[in-house]
Amino acid sequence: MFGFTNNLNAQETKNMKDMKEIYFAGGCFWGTEHFMKQINGVITTQVGYANGNIPNPTYQQVCMDDTGFAETVKVTYDPQQVDLTLLLELYFKTIDPTSMNRQGGDQGTQYRTGIYYKDESDLIIIQTAVESLAKKYSKSIVIEIKPLENFYPAEDYHQDYLDKNPGGYCHINPELFEFARTANASTAYKKPDDTTLRKKLTDEQYAVTQENATELPFHNEYWDEFREGIYVDITTGEPLFVSTDKFESGCGWPSFSKPIKEELIKGNLDTSHGMTRMEVRSKTGDAHLGHVFTDGPTEKGGLRYCINSASLRFIPKEKMKEEGYSDYLYLLDK
Repeated sequence: MFGFTNNLNAQETKNMKDMKEIYFAGGCFWGTEHFMKQINGVITTQVGYANGNIPNPTYQQVCMDDTGFAETVKVTYDPQQVDLTLLLELYFKTIDPTSMNRQGGDQGTQYRTGIYYKDESDLIIIQTAVESLAKKYSKSIVIEIKPLENFYPAEDYHQDYLDKNPGGYCHINPELFEFARTANASTAYKKPDDTTLRKKLTDEQYAVTQENATELPFHNEYWDEFREGIYVDITTGEPLFVSTDKFESGCGWPSFSKPIKEELIKGNLDTSHGMTRMEVRSKTGDAHLGHVFTDGPTEKGGLRYCINSASLRFIPKEKMKEEGYSDYLYLLDK
């Protein structure tokens, strides 16, 4: 009995070591904290004061607007369930990134917007996301991006404030809380049995996905498809690629700079036909998709996922909600 308990504790410790932290300042921390805790994969949230110039500040001191602190939310998350890119995209929806020291009705340096990181490798992800955001605005983006220098938890009555006070003040549109809850809601995708696949797929789709065949270039459904939408695994329906990552490569097949998430696909060394290539397959459906090459656009990361149209089904943006993919509409806001 005790050994079993110890194993559980060890597993919990290991699991927490696998978690990551990021710190968001987005105006009044009551709303930002409540928003972040709705996201699938966010393990804990804590409101506090970040990057100021005195030790152990109180709320009253921070409100004097001379301590340098920002009202900030510490977000501990599981990177296997939600990545930093998505957290940033969701955070951006809660703020006016061009407003200096003001969000909603709150004004002062403590209400500035900021992203504070502890892991140096997060910086490039943050910078890339902010640069992409900047393209949507004519005004300058004023989000502060800095390493976390210090963070002091706020008083107990500030923690989980909107849970304790559902009618309390919040500068964030309440509809965004529901959006956060569904932004990356998990859906169970499963590979059908072979009999079902043979009935569901065309002969070419079956040959490509199950027998590693390759369709003809320039004579396939999506090589020149550039409408907004997502591309899902033809065998399972799981979203794999998004139109914002698609580009014209001249090869005659759909080309993408990356999948929606790396964990959705797997790679196998392919030495067939006298060549050495990296095959890519869907992880859930184990469907042959195509190959990945290193001759893609450098500004998009340098990779080219060359994918058979027959392994995909395209769902245009206007039909995503109707077909049950509304949770993925945020991907088209890039």
